Amino acid sequence: MLRDAIRSLAEAKIAPFAAAVDEEARFPQEALDALVANDLHAVHVPESYGGAGADALATVIVIEEVARVCASSSLIPAVNKLGSLPVILSGSEELKKRYMTPLAKGEGMFSYCLSEPDAGSDAAGMKTKAVRDGDSYVLNGVKRWITNAGVSEYYTVMAVTDPTKRSKGISAFVVEKGDEGVSFGAPERKLGIKGSPTREVYLDNVRIPADRMIGEEGTGFATAMKTLDHTRITIAAQALGIAQGALDYAKGYVQERKQFGKPIADFQGIQFMLADMAMKIEAARQLTYAAAAKSERGDKDLTFQGAAAKCFASDVAMEVTTDAVQLLGGYGYTRDYPVERMMRDAKITQIYEGTNQVQRIVMARNLP
Repeated sequence: MLRDAIRSLAEAKIAPFAAAVDEEARFPQEALDALVANDLHAVHVPESYGGAGADALATVIVIEEVARVCASSSLIPAVNKLGSLPVILSGSEELKKRYMTPLAKGEGMFSYCLSEPDAGSDAAGMKTKAVRDGDSYVLNGVKRWITNAGVSEYYTVMAVTDPTKRSKGISAFVVEKGDEGVSFGAPERKLGIKGSPTREVYLDNVRIPADRMIGEEGTGFATAMKTLDHTRITIAAQALGIAQGALDYAKGYVQERKQFGKPIADFQGIQFMLADMAMKIEAARQLTYAAAAKSERGDKDLTFQGAAAKCFASDVAMEVTTDAVQLLGGYGYTRDYPVERMMRDAKITQIYEGTNQVQRIVMARNLP
């Protein structure tokens, strides 16, 4: 029922704008409005803060179904979870009430600020600093590759509070868009997910009250990593949705397209491609859903399973979308058809929230 409801909504209110959102590289406001109106923009927020209280699997299904028609739009529920999960996992009750309530109401989105110009895969090498000053912290630094920056109202920011302790000297804070000293760089000009703005976030003597720290001082990096264990599964879901969308379109196309006097779907070479695409998507789906269940239960092997789901599903998405372009032939290479957009969108799923090379390191260190 959940899948049917989201698919109907996505096809009616999000899909019609997907091509224009990509072409114009503009934020998918129509998608945000539709998701907020149906309480699907941040389904993971617990009911105690006015949210839908959806579990990890339901959240995955929402993201998957939105990504099936528009990857940029699927980053609304995905990044709302990524940005707010540190508060849910480690924040004080007061902090949760203060920020989860407006998020649940759709009054502001949440972004996640971990990466920096010189701290990508080596996130612990960050330079953004937070210095205690009485009842406040003063933040200075630059965060890069921040999804939905400038549109989101709230930002979970990781900053160094004790430079002598490397990862154990990093703390997490909630920064608001309206805080004095917060500004944003120009939107990045990207290969895909063009409807989701990616910008630098500049923190110039941003003074925030000490009670906006998430958890204890020095626990920020641990919270960031714990968050990724859960949210990598949302990227797997996004990849899964993109792949499914590409297969669905290609399947329809090969039944319509005729060559040599019959639909190209009648040729075994085409049938085998479709069979492989469907098989790999289903394998990715099972891995992703199982990982979501582990995320909900907090299983011990979550770190491995989350990394495996993200890595496998994103590799599948890249393969399936590339094959979908091939199946459409010359048409697949044009912007008149959606599969080239899906292929461009799929690529980022192999890169963000930890490159697939990093996922393999994570898996190797956490072999079950």
